[in-house]
Amino acid sequence: MESRIDYYQVAPQAAKIMMDFEKYIKSTNLESTLLELVKTRSSQINGCAFCLDMHTKDARANGETEQRLYALNAWRETDFYTEKERAALDLTEAITEISTNHISDELYHHVRTYFNEKDFVDLVYAINTINSWNRLAITMRVVPGNYQPAKN
Repeated sequence: MESRIDYYQVAPQAAKIMMDFEKYIKSTNLESTLLELVKTRSSQINGCAFCLDMHTKDARANGETEQRLYALNAWRETDFYTEKERAALDLTEAITEISTNHISDELYHHVRTYFNEKDFVDLVYAINTINSWNRLAITMRVVPGNYQPAKN
């Protein structure tokens, strides 16, 4: 596969805004484990190979288990995830597929039992940000495989 356009180089101001979103999301109260699950699940739904490569590597670097990563596509069928993670994954799927799955009041209230107002808004921003990254990477054919997590 060959990359199409280096969007960082062509539109650096826009790329900086996207990176600022990432910095903001990392500064929230949302656990990094939860964020990587959300990013990975959204990337699975969207079929973004680059983001799947990145976020599974980041998740493993943060201590995530192989079992939970392998089963993420079938999270409803396992007991590997906390109730809070399950609520976040349910919201992730609904937002990622919002054209066919609007956010019901039932889902909203269920997720809010685990996330206060600020954390809920931050979670929605995180889900929207990964969906934006997925769409950029897929459209520009960002080639997966070379990403390495930052050393902490």
